[in-house]
Amino acid sequence: MNLIVDIGNTLVKLAVFDARGMAAQCAVTRLQVRQLDELHAEALAARGVCEASSEGSRYARAIVSSTRGEVDEILSVVRQRCDSLLEFTAQTPVPIGNAYRTPATLGRDRLAAAVGAATLYPGRNVLIVDFGTAVTIDLVSSDGVYRGGCISAGMQMRFRALHDYTARLPMCSPTPSEGLLGLTTEEAVEWGVMNSLSFEIEGYIDRMSGEIENLLVIFTGGDAKLFAKRIKNTIFANCNLVFSGLNRILEYNASEEPLD
Repeated sequence: MNLIVDIGNTLVKLAVFDARGMAAQCAVTRLQVRQLDELHAEALAARGVCEASSEGSRYARAIVSSTRGEVDEILSVVRQRCDSLLEFTAQTPVPIGNAYRTPATLGRDRLAAAVGAATLYPGRNVLIVDFGTAVTIDLVSSDGVYRGGCISAGMQMRFRALHDYTARLPMCSPTPSEGLLGLTTEEAVEWGVMNSLSFEIEGYIDRMSGEIENLLVIFTGGDAKLFAKRIKNTIFANCNLVFSGLNRILEYNASEEPLD
């Protein structure tokens, strides 16, 4: 089994892959060894394997990726439960081309999502919209090259900014309701944030669909499900695109750092 560790801005996200695909996943605020053991047991149960017949809680390989750069403590925890460990850095080989002019500053999650898209949809032009703490919009071309993208404030960041940088606007939350003209301040903030993000993404999709032939659009990230029904374009939702990309990168670098 492969262990995937994706360190985001707020959570540490974990997944387990085997030859059949993803077997289990979870998210924690701080990683501990017991959580790796619990996830391993969950993955075995999902595959119908009894814990007693497994080799303890060890993973054959693991990859650790971080968007915030704090990895030493997590690497130390993961090393206790894996036989081979890869830290995903700007120097790590990946199975796609990269046209970004500053690859050292490219977010690991953005590149991993691009690898996931190229792996799952080979030969397609893919626009990836990742709804996380920040919203990123990235393009992988049909020849398997990452072509760049854009970064914008995410949904929760927009709600927080309206509350923190004004004197009286309340802190609001996402809403499934839709409208253009709110009749209360809370409704005005909720629809304002949800609509601004929806219209922004629709604008990117419309503009790029007119310039790029047969463009496939994929929504991913924690808030993707909130917008999949709001945005009136043909899209696919794959909330595990980054996990899939990291697993592909791990397999591509299968012999990295064997551990004693």
